[in-house]
Amino acid sequence: MPEILRCRFLFLTVVLILFTPKSSYPAGKKEQRLVSPALLEHAGLKIIWENILPTGMDETLERLLMLGDHIYAISDKNYMLCLNRENGKRIFGRIVAPGGVKIEELSIYNNKLISVVGSQLFVIDPNTGIEHNSTDVGVGIVCAARNSSYFYFSGVDRRLHALRAEDMVEIFEVAALNDSMITTIVADEAFVVFGTDKGNIISIVPNLPKRLWQFDASAAIIGPVVKDGLSLFFASEDLNIYRVDIVGLPERRRLIWKYLANGVLKAAPRVTTGVVYQCVYDKGLIAIERDSGSFMWSVARGIDLLTESRDKAYVITKDETLVVMNNTGKKKLSSVNFAGVTRHAANLVDSKIYIADKTGRIACLQPLE
Repeated sequence: MPEILRCRFLFLTVVLILFTPKSSYPAGKKEQRLVSPALLEHAGLKIIWENILPTGMDETLERLLMLGDHIYAISDKNYMLCLNRENGKRIFGRIVAPGGVKIEELSIYNNKLISVVGSQLFVIDPNTGIEHNSTDVGVGIVCAARNSSYFYFSGVDRRLHALRAEDMVEIFEVAALNDSMITTIVADEAFVVFGTDKGNIISIVPNLPKRLWQFDASAAIIGPVVKDGLSLFFASEDLNIYRVDIVGLPERRRLIWKYLANGVLKAAPRVTTGVVYQCVYDKGLIAIERDSGSFMWSVARGIDLLTESRDKAYVITKDETLVVMNNTGKKKLSSVNFAGVTRHAANLVDSKIYIADKTGRIACLQPLE
């Protein structure tokens, strides 16, 4: 990390230790609650914990992410707070990039937090916030992934680079045949898959620039490719959501289904054991059966899935409303006024819901059932 960032990090750490408020709402200040408990009870939800994050006077909460056992809250000044997602207690806070610099992505691998900023890869201990190492790869990074042996990143040079994880020495690089920009990477022990802005999905062996197969959509791949088992789910600018399965030895690919959304897709799908959820820009959130690719239901102006609980899906909308859908009956069950809730973290692991507002009020909810 550059010396100026280290100094700023140390200074803000001292300030936050001295002035961080308690991680619960003060007695008698119910007006500070993010969502009314009475409204939540109507939807069969309870509050597990609440917190007020220490944002500055000119600082707002920009992003909320769930990665592993932690919640990461990132401000518009690129200050990141890490919270225990079970109890909301603060684990660490640190600057992850200079103000105004975009954090390309955050991911977890083998209990290490991987951060991409500009041309740098940072590896951080999520339990302490201590930086293990950083590597400047010499080219702007678009996206990154890793397996047990390699870091993989795509650069603005339109190449996928493979770095040996133990010493960050580059082993090989590869490019799409049409020289398109690589916008998403999925790394496994048996294969690496990357997608491009020309609609290509390409699989290579992990340790060589050797192509295994290629699948071509008719327009750019949108957002990350989601790998679940041997199935790949992704959205494209051609307005379709795809499921492509990896089959056989030698490895091949098979298109299982594609669903025409008839609307602009700007984000990757959310995939659970039985359902694929996709936000369709200016329309809403749609639910598709994972196995068949058949339409299930839609929520007008829905923007994301918060979580699933048994056969219920909890959807947040542009209108700051929580909508509860029944996946079995394919119908709406209830809705709750979430006025003021402007930040959320999607949770595909269990039934907890993580919501916040731009001032730093944050809450964890859970269905009563």
